[in-house]
Amino acid sequence: MITISAFSQVPDFAKGLVRDVRVRWALEEAGLSYNVRLLEQGDQDKPDYHLLQPFGQVPIFEEDGLVLFESGAIVLHIGERSEALLPKNPAARARAVQWLFAALNSVEPSVVNLFLIDVPYADQEWAKLRRPGAVEFMNKKLDAVAKRLGDKPFLDGERFTAGDLMMATVLRFHSEVAKRNPRLAAYIDRCTARPAFKRALQAHLSDFRQAA
Repeated sequence: MITISAFSQVPDFAKGLVRDVRVRWALEEAGLSYNVRLLEQGDQDKPDYHLLQPFGQVPIFEEDGLVLFESGAIVLHIGERSEALLPKNPAARARAVQWLFAALNSVEPSVVNLFLIDVPYADQEWAKLRRPGAVEFMNKKLDAVAKRLGDKPFLDGERFTAGDLMMATVLRFHSEVAKRNPRLAAYIDRCTARPAFKRALQAHLSDFRQAA
């Protein structure tokens, strides 16, 4: 049985955004059942957890002695087991992986940077000074995604892949993203309207309610 780790509680602003959501979504798309190992705050800093996740983050993925960390690596591993996330065609598969990495490396840093400026550090003077440049930098990344997306429903055309899953989780991190471009807003809505995403998000939020 697959087990993933997640926090039993997080600040309100982080609910729905913690990276276990993207792994739950991948598992739901692939039709794989899983259990959740809920961590109390502080558990992530304990030596036994650091043996599994050296950075003290969530999620980890455990199955039959295999332990993986980093959500991108986990989603890729899940995708390799399901054509629902990675096409069989080698070229289409490579393009899906390409977009997964693009979401994490080219887009996520700028989106998360603005999120940190606008939410947990909004009252800090350095954040106010840094914000205009952060917005400009993020918008360049968003415009590039919107241009490549064009009028296609998904990044590689008609087919939803792991690349879309990862990109959508990155783009929904900040409300400013959807405001930037109607194509991106529609794309986020299209991806997150999928039943697998709704199940993943509901499971993620339910863990907080049960732990309260």
